[in-house]
Amino acid sequence: MSVLVGLIVMLGMLVIVPAGLRLADAPELDRIGRFWPVFAAPGAVSLWLPRGRAATVLALCYGIGAALLALHAVPRAAGRDGPLRSPATAPAEIALLTALVTPAVAATALVAERAGHPLFGFGPGILALTVPHFHFAGFAAALVAGLVSRVADGPAGRFAALSVPLGTLSVLAGYFIGDWAELVGAVALTAGMWTVALLTWRTVRPAHRDRATRLLLAVSAAVLAVTMVLALIWALGEATGLPHPGLLWMATTHGVGNALGFALCSVLAWRRLHLLHDGEGSIR
Repeated sequence: MSVLVGLIVMLGMLVIVPAGLRLADAPELDRIGRFWPVFAAPGAVSLWLPRGRAATVLALCYGIGAALLALHAVPRAAGRDGPLRSPATAPAEIALLTALVTPAVAATALVAERAGHPLFGFGPGILALTVPHFHFAGFAAALVAGLVSRVADGPAGRFAALSVPLGTLSVLAGYFIGDWAELVGAVALTAGMWTVALLTWRTVRPAHRDRATRLLLAVSAAVLAVTMVLALIWALGEATGLPHPGLLWMATTHGVGNALGFALCSVLAWRRLHLLHDGEGSIR
């Protein structure tokens, strides 16, 4: 499982985050987007080294980049387009702010795991799975929910843009509170992601004629419909003791599906949409 998780995390570090930053329509992120490989490459290398000093130092390089990214959330939250200043765009902005912060959560877990030290009582195994979770269920999910909300500007879009961050943060809180709190977070996150999938299928996809883009959007929506069921089953089983898939099975199904089927296809599709709209104004 460590090889599979490492490959998924590399995809998040080296592809999903930098590509996602280019989709955020935030000029202040351009510089860190250009320098992101400087931080991500050492972090990716750290995944394949034995736990110890060298792996920890390389993971810290990624942690610095993730911290710098998270710091961009502060002025953006307080700026003229911040959620407290502009209620009309608040849901999309909250989703973007969540996307900016969640890689720092992943990086914190990565540094502790590569050092071989528990963090808040969690051992290296759970920490290793936290890293991909907050790249995909954190960064990618919040980013895409915000993009969908900008296009599908209505109650459903706003619900998606708010429930995905709420669910992500509730799952994080559930780590500390208990399995039932984590289940509540999983329900909120699933509701938001299913709404993202529905809006992608019914609103975003039909609005474009490019076949490749439509196919990527269709795949991302269809995959979400399945993978989030798995997430619910796992969270329900953890909370109630009912039979449920193990972590290896979840990594190979839910994890791979979300990484490739949802996150990668979504980022590629939205990148194509941005390129197709270059001469017609911003998607936003």
